[in-house]
Amino acid sequence: MKATEICDVFRACFLASHNTWLKGGADEPVYLPAKKQDGFNYIYFRQDFAASALHEVSHWCIAGSIRRRQEDFGYWYDPERGIARQIEFEQFEARPQGLEWIFSVAAGLSFRVSCDNFDESILDMDRFRRQIRSATLQWLGGGLSSRAKIFAEALSARSGVTDPYDNNRYKELPK
Repeated sequence: MKATEICDVFRACFLASHNTWLKGGADEPVYLPAKKQDGFNYIYFRQDFAASALHEVSHWCIAGSIRRRQEDFGYWYDPERGIARQIEFEQFEARPQGLEWIFSVAAGLSFRVSCDNFDESILDMDRFRRQIRSATLQWLGGGLSSRAKIFAEALSARSGVTDPYDNNRYKELPK
């Protein structure tokens, strides 16, 4: 599935109910809450990367109503992090990437773990992969939020993937 198709699915699911657009072409992803001039929220993802679109939607699906009124959901982003700060980043990032993995499966796409431009050669990637797999299994076991479920099912319907919630799809650590 291409990024434009993901945008189409998102628009069909959420434009009317949440006044939110998903748009590509950004140099860096960002969420911008509604301004008075047009009343729409915008989720911008990198270039035309389908994975970036799914990742940003996962953050949006996790964010509560208060966070969705803040630019970038009020999250911190520190591009110059040491290892300790990267480990902290991974702890916060496992849940969104776990949800992104489910979205990727639903869209018929491969999922790849992202360290967010950090030097993977000095990280314990298997630790982070285990955290993401654990978060994914928690999502599957506890159920997705209503927005996440709507989106995953719409992606699945569009891609033709049956049962993206099958635990067998998540037995191996993600790449």
